[in-house]
Order: sequence, then C-alpha cells, then structure tokens
Amino acid sequence: MKKIISVLLVLSLVFAFAACSKDKAPVTDGETSTSPEKTKIVLCLDYTPNTNHSGIFVAKEKGYFDEENIEIEIIQPEEGTATELCAAGRVQFAIDFQDYLAPSFIEGLGITAVAAIVNHNTAGILARKGELETPKGLEGDKYATYMAPIELAMTNYLCEKAGGDSSLINYIQDYPTNAAEALKNNIIDSLCIYYAWDGINAEMNGEYDFAYYKDYDEAFDYYSPVIIANNDFLKNNTDTAKAVLRAIEKGYKYAIENPDEAAEILIRSDETGALVGREEFVKESQRWISKQYIGDGEKWGYIDPVRWNAFYKWCFDNKAIDTDISDNVGFSNDYLS
Repeated sequence: MKKIISVLLVLSLVFAFAACSKDKAPVTDGETSTSPEKTKIVLCLDYTPNTNHSGIFVAKEKGYFDEENIEIEIIQPEEGTATELCAAGRVQFAIDFQDYLAPSFIEGLGITAVAAIVNHNTAGILARKGELETPKGLEGDKYATYMAPIELAMTNYLCEKAGGDSSLINYIQDYPTNAAEALKNNIIDSLCIYYAWDGINAEMNGEYDFAYYKDYDEAFDYYSPVIIANNDFLKNNTDTAKAVLRAIEKGYKYAIENPDEAAEILIRSDETGALVGREEFVKESQRWISKQYIGDGEKWGYIDPVRWNAFYKWCFDNKAIDTDISDNVGFSNDYLS
C-alpha cells in the first residue's frame, strides 16, 4: 500500500510539473521570457518587383520586420489596383504615385501617403536620340500612354511651354513592356518612363533622349512613388504602423550602402522569375536609384508639404483635376522615425 501511495505521489508531481511547463516559455539564464505572436501585415506592390521596392525586400530578408515583431507578406495586385486594395482594408500598406493618387483623395477613399520611397521625381519623357531636344519635339509623335488625365495635361503643358503645339501629339493608349525596344523599332516615338528602370535599360542598349519633368517645372517634382496605408489601420494601430516603417527604412538604408547585394536580394525575392538573367541590368538600376532614395534630403521617407501641395495646386489650376485638393491632404510624416 505504501508503494502504491509513493508511486501516485511521484506521478502527481510529474503531471503538475508538466502542466506548469506548458504555461511558461523556455527558461534562459534563469529568467522566464515570452515571445508574443507576430503581427501580420500585408503590403501590396504597385507592379512587379523592381528597384523601387528593393528596400522592402531587403528588410524582409535581413530580418528587420522580425526585429519589430512583424510578419510581412508582400503581394502584387491581382484584382483592382494596390490603392483600391488598401482603401478597402484588404491590405494595410501599398505603393502608388502622387499623380495617380489624386482621384483617391478627391473621392475620400481613406488612404494616406506615409513615406516617400524616392526623394525627387525621377519620371520623364524618353525618345529616340536627337528627337527630344526640348518638349516641343513631341509635335507629331506617336506617344504611348495609359491616358491618365494628369499625365496628358503635363505632357501638353510641357510641349506648349517649349513653344510647341500639343494638338499635334498623337496619343496611343498602348504602353510597351520594353520602352527602348518599342522606340528602336519605331512602334512609338516617345513615352513617359521612370529613369531608374526604363531609362537605365535604354542607356544600356543604345542612345536616347530623356527629359525629366522636374527640370521643366518645379511643380513636377512630386513624390513618385510613395508608401500608402489604410486610414483605419493607422488610427487603430499607430505603433504597428511606425514599426513597419522603421523596418522598411532600415531596408532602404541598407540598399543605399549595399546596392549590389540589394539587387541580388530583389532578384531572389521576385517570385515571377522575370529578373533572372537580367542581373547586370538590375544592379545598374540599383546602383543609380540607391543614390536617389534619400538624395539631398535629410532623411528617408520625408514628404515635403510645399512640394506635395504645389503639385496638386498645379493640377487644379491647369484643369488636370476638377476638384481642388486642400493643402496637406493625403500625406503624413507622423509615422516616420
């Protein structure tokens, strides 16, 4: 009987110890530590992965999101635009461009730009060599475009400002996947591009003319691209939003210091496989844009209210939009470090 009682006592102690162990995290150096569950965040790119996005992929691979206790999922838009997905609350963060965001702010879609990926606008017009000494050269061009009202207004304005007749521009709603090839084969004569991608590709494959928008009018030094966030998410999860941007900022700073490695990370991270075999191009693009992320700015991500407001004022004054966007609407620097 004594033996039975002793066995029962031992078993009860074993079970009690096991139960206590379940409720405690692993013990290290004599102290109990806890590992709270990570916060799941979804970020939607504006398009397929490119060097605009490198800092985000760097932050993921280097564990910067993990350091902030964030589990990040990076997706591409399948139904609707990235901004529409963000406004609907299906993703917390997305990437878009200030010129394309104007309708969202007019319609009150409930999104806010929270960080500028690149400090200055790198968009402009690409054309064959010798055909775009000034924007007046757009006269008679077959100009490829998505037909966005703001882009058309800007293109017409630049042509007119240079003494040209914008009514002579032949707009074609057919944007090529390879701008340099389309120009080389005379499929089109000119189009709007971002220098870091299509500009570098053109430079590596021939000689072309390129005109930055911002060089012709200060109002065109708008923010392109930016990271946006859902307003309800920002209101209810302020600390998490700041944590996400801290991780992303570290990723872009790393890409600035290590452009070739950032390019390699981008290539590895692209699940489409489209960048495989284009390593030298991606590295050239990364080396160039890494110098633009902060550029002459004081810190990564900051949105200058003067420049932000000036662009929307130009859009309204020149009838590119039919509703005035009030000053300081649509962006916030409050979530940056």
